[in-house]
Amino acid sequence: MATVRKRTLPSNLVRWLAGYVDGAGKRRFKQFERKSEANAWLVQTRHDVACGVHTPGSISPTVKEAATLWIENCNEKGLEPMTVKGYEEHVNLHIVPFIGGRKLAEITVPAVNAFADQLRKGVRSAEMVKRVVRSLGGIFKEVRRLSLASTAPTVGIELKLPDRDDPRPVIPTKAELQSIIAGATGRWRPVILVAVFCGLRASELRGLRWANVDFEAKQLSLTQRADASHRIGKLKSKAGYRSIPCPPIVINALREWKLVCPKRDMGKRDANGESVKILDLVFPNGLGKVESHSNLIERGLYPILVAAGLTEPRPALNKAGKPILDDAGEPKVIVAGKYGMHSLRHACASLWIESGYNPKQIQNLMGHSSIKVTFDVYGHLFADAEAGQKAAESIQTRLLGRQSS
Repeated sequence: MATVRKRTLPSNLVRWLAGYVDGAGKRRFKQFERKSEANAWLVQTRHDVACGVHTPGSISPTVKEAATLWIENCNEKGLEPMTVKGYEEHVNLHIVPFIGGRKLAEITVPAVNAFADQLRKGVRSAEMVKRVVRSLGGIFKEVRRLSLASTAPTVGIELKLPDRDDPRPVIPTKAELQSIIAGATGRWRPVILVAVFCGLRASELRGLRWANVDFEAKQLSLTQRADASHRIGKLKSKAGYRSIPCPPIVINALREWKLVCPKRDMGKRDANGESVKILDLVFPNGLGKVESHSNLIERGLYPILVAAGLTEPRPALNKAGKPILDDAGEPKVIVAGKYGMHSLRHACASLWIESGYNPKQIQNLMGHSSIKVTFDVYGHLFADAEAGQKAAESIQTRLLGRQSS
């Protein structure tokens, strides 16, 4: 039976005690300063118990404790180290400082929105707020699996975030792409051509094997990737396993590159006497091992961009990612390439769309996990500019009649 009764503490303070029976048949209590608060809480709690979504506060872990369980599960599932590191940063830098001490049972939809507002006031970008809230959702998913929570307050939530930022990806123009291709020579030419004409992610470029290059069918089959720790592993999702057609310029460049591509010595053995695994990589480093992402950018793409005049000023950063200061204490500014490898991937998608590929085909070629991702990133490119102009002219004609230009 649910009740609210008055209670006088030894200190002579008056409190209101709300009592109820939880889903397991155990009687529980919670104390309030005001009777109205106790009644309101009891109504909501009885509703949650009836719906099977109530977790008593006394057994509910704190957000910090639940986050620890989530990170442990991420490691046990074998997620990439850099992925887990990113989750840990979300927890340690953004979640725990604000709500780490609160019980999961206290985190409601309004509480999540208030948390997101706090993050925004802390000068975090809208994208970072979204990622942190997704990580909070991951925490709730894990504790629900462990039966330590019954709610999912981040599911379907609409965050109050600014929508003035341009969501469209940065894409090089055709003239810029022509300059980039013309400036790509030596070992970097096939890398740039595959990026521009096949739309591979940088991790997929670094993990591409010769066994996945079909010169006869003129296509690439993607089956693995290289992570930030230079480890070869599975692709980001099931949708990542795909085949991509290659134009002649790519096939010819790969044929030439294969003749001089560094290979690991089959006769070498490691410290345990075991034969060294042949990686068979299309774009390895000079020793035939996995190429680093930083080399791909700093030694490959950026020099090409700088030579083509495609640059922009950027703050110089140290290895910790912090600005390097000059003698006057001001951040040093360097001239760097204005595009990254992902911009070349976007360029490839835009060229496919311009050639008439429909959204489903773009989803498959880009390896997107859902069509929503495709539309979120490239939806504006599917607009028919010519049809739009004809519609605009038609509106003018209906309103004003035919006008001489």
